[in-house]
Amino acid sequence: MSNSMFYIGLSGLNAAQASLLTAGHNSANFATPGYSRQTAVVGSGGGTYAPSVGFFGNGAAVTNVVRSYDQYLTSQLNQAQGTNEALSTFFSQVSQIDNLLANQTAGLAPLMQTFFTSVQGVANTPSDPAARQQMVSAAQAVANQYRSMSLQLNDMNSGVNQQISGNVDQINTLADQIANINKQITLVGGVDGTQAPNDLLDQRDQMVSDLGKLVATKVVVQDGGQYNVFIGNGQTLVLGAKASTLQVVNSAADPSRSAVAVINANGKPVEMQDSVLTGGSLGGLLQFRNEALGDAQNSLGRIAISLADTFNAQHKLGVDLSGALGQDFFSQASPSAISNDRNKGDMKLAPTFSDVGQLTTSDYTLTVSGAPGALAYSLTRLSDNKVINTYSDADFPVTFDGVTMAIGSGKAQSGDSFLIQPTRNGGRDLSVIATDPAKLAAANPVLTGNVAGNQGTGVISAPVIDAAYLNAPLTGTTTLTYDKATNTLTGFPSNASVSVTSADGTTQIYNPGTPVPYTAGAKMRFDGVSISITGSPSTGDQFTLKPNSSGVSDGSNALLLGALQSKKTMNAGTASFNDSYSQLVSSVGNKTRQVQIASTAQTSLTAQIKAAQQSVSGVNQDEETANLLMFQQMYQANAKVIQTASTMFDAVLGIHT
Repeated sequence: MSNSMFYIGLSGLNAAQASLLTAGHNSANFATPGYSRQTAVVGSGGGTYAPSVGFFGNGAAVTNVVRSYDQYLTSQLNQAQGTNEALSTFFSQVSQIDNLLANQTAGLAPLMQTFFTSVQGVANTPSDPAARQQMVSAAQAVANQYRSMSLQLNDMNSGVNQQISGNVDQINTLADQIANINKQITLVGGVDGTQAPNDLLDQRDQMVSDLGKLVATKVVVQDGGQYNVFIGNGQTLVLGAKASTLQVVNSAADPSRSAVAVINANGKPVEMQDSVLTGGSLGGLLQFRNEALGDAQNSLGRIAISLADTFNAQHKLGVDLSGALGQDFFSQASPSAISNDRNKGDMKLAPTFSDVGQLTTSDYTLTVSGAPGALAYSLTRLSDNKVINTYSDADFPVTFDGVTMAIGSGKAQSGDSFLIQPTRNGGRDLSVIATDPAKLAAANPVLTGNVAGNQGTGVISAPVIDAAYLNAPLTGTTTLTYDKATNTLTGFPSNASVSVTSADGTTQIYNPGTPVPYTAGAKMRFDGVSISITGSPSTGDQFTLKPNSSGVSDGSNALLLGALQSKKTMNAGTASFNDSYSQLVSSVGNKTRQVQIASTAQTSLTAQIKAAQQSVSGVNQDEETANLLMFQQMYQANAKVIQTASTMFDAVLGIHT
């Protein structure tokens, strides 16, 4: 019996020691990321049958050491953390654009206001050199700000590229580590039996968790306990003890952007679409670039292009201090078309602006399909993924959304594609060309007047000039003479037809050299010049139009330039420069707020799931301290059993001696 007590006590000591070691291991790893609380499983050692008595117990036995682990909660936490990291990354990036655009002191809005105020100053005092210089300086400040903001957005794109590269390096490192631990777990064995390498399993789960913070993953547990890890739309990242390698490459469609590629069996990188890489900081970066950064670049560029186009057009309809017609005031960007690096054909596209007022903030793709000689071109607007139209070779040049696209050179092949970016570089390429204050075309190019000695009350209006005037500017004086008997005006240029629009909107066109019926207040237009005569002229009364040889005291064209600030020249005539910029600021601000709210909510949800997961797997120091005291007492009690067995054994020996 004493011998049995000795072994029973020894088994209890072993069980207590195992439990003490496990509790101590838990306490030591209280702050270890990913550690799951472990428990020594102690079972009965069974019993030995004694005839006529029954079974006597044989003590205790440690059967296993298990970790407190819930696969469902762990998977749920990984997904929540990945979503949270994506939203957090998106928010931190888009906040930079929001701060850049909405700055009320150093932003674009106050500079635009200052510029148009200076234009109004020239309109008020067209001969003042200081006012003219102020307008040039204010214009340069606006152009510099457009370029600066465009550069900052481009720098953000470069920063995203660098962060993508850093994330991919981390993904590759974690994938290799997971594959290595898969191999170690297989070598250790017992995963599918009763003795699992708990600490290795925790390390692997922590690596999967870290990986999920970089990119959304899906884990499939194979026989033997190995993890197969997939990303994107099912792309294998880890398969047992083998890890795939990701690589950062320049996007074939847009070389300014970094893309993620997977190295195939032949060692060649295969580019993955941004849309399949969701979740984690990598997914957040790609989502920010595709949903916020590109739109901001295009929107800013569109405003700059519209400003340059409309301002230049009006500036060229005026004359400077020497009477010369105005030239372009701003430089203007051109739309770009990028050939995909994988194109087999050598076709080059040549896009130009057809109507800046119709421009959108979207990019476009042109894809080629069909057989040689019967190629089909499909144009897709990327902002809504809508196919705008399909074309054949004979259709070019084609016009869409304010852009005319021609084939510059070469021929396409089926499978080729092109990225068209009409407005991306608008801010970058904006600068002031008219830097000489004397060259500011502030005056109207045509002067009108009543001839001295007119007997009637007829008065000719100031002329309104449109772009057609540039094709046939006045070279001398045109004199209009009124004949009361026929109620007509003569003297219009002999090669110009005259259109007359009455107050009710009715328009009548008169052939060159034909007397034009007079209607008080009717608009008469010829060769890009529109005038009206009011009152009651008498027979022989004359009205003159002549070139303005000196714009010293005339600020009428500057007045029209200033009016462009609020004129609806964008979005198909529904928005002004200020409207479009305000819409951009509002759009980015709303997106920032939406992402912030979503990020805050996701952070709270993630914390709740983590708390639930830790309630199962986390180490509670108070609990472990209590366990240590309990197992210590268990150890002492079993030591007492051994001591008692030894005393009894000694007593038996004493009897026999």
